Amino acid sequence: MLEETGLPYEAHKISLSGDTTTPEFLSLNPNNKIPAIIDPNGPDGTPMGLWESGAILIYLAEKSGKMLGASDTERYQVIQWVMFQMGGLGPMMGQFGYFHKFAGKEIDDPRPKQRYIDEVRRLLNVLNGQLAGKDFMVGDSYSIADIASWPWVRAFVGFYEGGDLVGFEDFKDIQNWVTRCAERPASLAAVNIPDRNA
Repeated sequence: MLEETGLPYEAHKISLSGDTTTPEFLSLNPNNKIPAIIDPNGPDGTPMGLWESGAILIYLAEKSGKMLGASDTERYQVIQWVMFQMGGLGPMMGQFGYFHKFAGKEIDDPRPKQRYIDEVRRLLNVLNGQLAGKDFMVGDSYSIADIASWPWVRAFVGFYEGGDLVGFEDFKDIQNWVTRCAERPASLAAVNIPDRNA
C-alpha cells in the first residue's frame, strides 16, 4: 500500500519469535502481531501508532486519497471486502495453512482438516464469484480490498501448499487476479522490502 500510494516510509524487519513481545513493540501493538505502523505525521499533526492490517489500509487510503473506491458506494464496498479478508479469508487460510503445513500431521481424525478445506473452498467460491468478469474486486480500479486479499491467496497456494487440497485449479478468475495484482510494479517492489539480499 505504501508503494502504491507513494507515501514516504521506513521499513523495519521484525522477528516474530522475539521482537513482537518486547515492551517497545507491545507499546505499539498490545496484540503482539504485525503489521504495525507509526505515522509521524498523523491526524492533527501528531504522531500516531496503528495496528491491524485492515485499519492500516483504511487509514492510508484516507490519508492518501487513493484506493478506496471512486464513489461513496464503492468506498463502502471496498471496506466490506477488506472486512471479508480480515474476518474470513485471512484467518481461515492462515489456520488451515498452519494446521496443514506445521501442526496437524500427527492428528488422525480427518474432521478438523476437512473443516478447513471446506471453509477455504467456500470462501474461494465467494471471492471467485466477486471477481467474475472483473479485473479487481470492486469497481474498475485496484483498491485496498485487493491489497488485503491477494497476498493471502498467494501464500495459501505457495507457502502453505494448500492449492491442491481445495481444488485451486477451479478458480480461474482468482488465479488471473492474483497474477494481475502480483505483477504490479508496487507489488514487485514490496515483496523485496526490506531487501532480502541485504
